[in-house]
Amino acid sequence: MTQGRQSVPPASNGPERRVRPRDAASIMLLDRSGSGVRVLMGRRSSAHAFMPDVYVFPGGRRDPTDHRLAFSSDLNPVVLQSLKSVVGQPVSDARARALALAALRELYEEAGVPLGLSHMETEAPLPFLPDLANLRYMARAITPPGHSRRFDTRFFAIFADEADVDTSSVLESRELQDLQWIDVNDLPSLRIPEITAIILADLRSGLNADPTLPYERSVPFYFTRRGRFIRTLL
Repeated sequence: MTQGRQSVPPASNGPERRVRPRDAASIMLLDRSGSGVRVLMGRRSSAHAFMPDVYVFPGGRRDPTDHRLAFSSDLNPVVLQSLKSVVGQPVSDARARALALAALRELYEEAGVPLGLSHMETEAPLPFLPDLANLRYMARAITPPGHSRRFDTRFFAIFADEADVDTSSVLESRELQDLQWIDVNDLPSLRIPEITAIILADLRSGLNADPTLPYERSVPFYFTRRGRFIRTLL
């Protein structure tokens, strides 16, 4: 194991389990108020069955209710189209939006960050209307076969100042603890999954190419085929 990283646990030697990946979303909240760019990460609870005690970006699986969440602003058309550009089963507009909404819901549930317009509707599932307009689609990764739980995760990014987020107001939760702002140019000494390290490297490359992270970008897609780890572009 390389320092600061944790590889995805190897699959068992028995017959490959056919576990269908479930949709998930993760978000990189970026702070560019200082001399560099920092990203919010936290430690997953030891109670998690999947990747406990490792540092990750806020995120989680897409819930069925995410399709019904109201929002204040829609995805950038380029991002929406990129989320729908897949081989195989088509992705509808509603499913693409639900992935982005899942990322913002998880950011609120895990780090206490409401990214959108606040409201006073007591019956609403969230105390704010999510604002999707400034989300960038950064990467997609599928958990390799052979694991008891698999996720098809879309990674998003957004700058905190674009969303009027107070970077000092993040709050840890039972699901995500020890929240930290990590300089994207530093190799974290934290225990992080291998795929998280790869996504961090992609983020660094993207910021070096254009610090505004334009919406029009090629999105890396990571998956495993016949035991071989593959990176392609969407």
